[in-house]
Amino acid sequence: MSVALHDELGTDLNQYMSELGRSARSAAAVLAHAKPQQKNQALLCIAEVLDQQRDLILQENRKDLQAAGDSQISAAMLERLELNQIRIDAMIEGLRQVASLADPVGEISELRYRPSGIQVGKMRVPLGVIGIIYESRPNVTIDAAALCLKSGNASILRGGKEALHSNQAIYECMQQGLKKAGLIETAVQVINTSDRQAVGLMLKMNDCIDVIIPRGGKTLIERIAGESTIPVIKHLDGVCHVYIDDHADLQKSLDIAVNAKTRRYGVCNAMETLLVAESIATRVMPEIIDRMSDKGVELRGCERSRKFDKIRVKAASEDDWFTEYVAPILSIRIVNDLEQAIEHINHYGSQHTDAIVSEDYSHTREFLRRVDSSSVMVNASTGFADGFEYGLGAEIGISTDKLHARGPVGLEGLTSQKYVVFGDGNIRS
Repeated sequence: MSVALHDELGTDLNQYMSELGRSARSAAAVLAHAKPQQKNQALLCIAEVLDQQRDLILQENRKDLQAAGDSQISAAMLERLELNQIRIDAMIEGLRQVASLADPVGEISELRYRPSGIQVGKMRVPLGVIGIIYESRPNVTIDAAALCLKSGNASILRGGKEALHSNQAIYECMQQGLKKAGLIETAVQVINTSDRQAVGLMLKMNDCIDVIIPRGGKTLIERIAGESTIPVIKHLDGVCHVYIDDHADLQKSLDIAVNAKTRRYGVCNAMETLLVAESIATRVMPEIIDRMSDKGVELRGCERSRKFDKIRVKAASEDDWFTEYVAPILSIRIVNDLEQAIEHINHYGSQHTDAIVSEDYSHTREFLRRVDSSSVMVNASTGFADGFEYGLGAEIGISTDKLHARGPVGLEGLTSQKYVVFGDGNIRS
């Protein structure tokens, strides 16, 4: 199995991107009317091919890892880039989960009679063609394609150059699966060049692409948001907080905080700042410092938190409170109470995911109501903030925008709604 890269084909980049766009627009027209069983069969066929081609995928991924190691990219980026049997299992399971989900396309909701006798409701429809630009993680190729396909959208995917071999191997598996299922193969297209100009061209393809979704670092997303003439669904940062309230259960607090930070460092839902109520700090801080330090986490804290251990807790700067580390580094601040915790989160946070640990009903409800983030949690790790755990199957990203979608973007986030009207010869006077 092999796919020729555009760089090796000798064709004009503008022509190549234009052809991708036209093919995607044609495929979108077919997908919009594809039956649910056709789309589900395609997803299951892709899963089957992925399972059969594990060795090749890992072989191509090793090429990317070797090149990335030679270029000395960050440990977080390497962690995101690496594929293994467990991650391939997760990709396959993601495809099967998406296939098992209810198809949103054509769903009619909010149907009601009006005084005139007509019925008015809303029907879910695909967005059309979705362009997805992402870095490092090859599994995004599968997640994005699966969700776009199920929601009736054609997709043009542009992965990072560091994952080029991995993405092309996965793409070939998708092509085989689509062909086996008898569904149009241009439903999913992966840009097969590392030329950065491809992204610039993609961001101006208004006639072919309806929505752009970026996944990656802040620099990438800022560039896309600034340059795109196409609507963008995005999030810039994942500065996630856990607040341990003065009415928190101690064991829950410790377990949630450690899991939220150390489960995986290179993900956007990892906790970056821990807030602790002053009245419970003497019970929480020594254990937190010990357990985080045992995990190799560097601690940076306010003056009140440093009183518990000035050696292991370094002084935090103002910039630290705004920082998404994506690394084994944690900021800690002791706050006066719930009010100050909420103020801190709404000032320094990125509207991604924030959690409170508390047994006080009124405190948890106040936190849920006032923290302005796309996911707000009670007595749970921020690590749950993803589409898989929310029952959405794979996710295409986590949006901190307020329009058009917010939070983990699954199938419904990749559709729009149109009004539908039913009458029986009704005419307006």
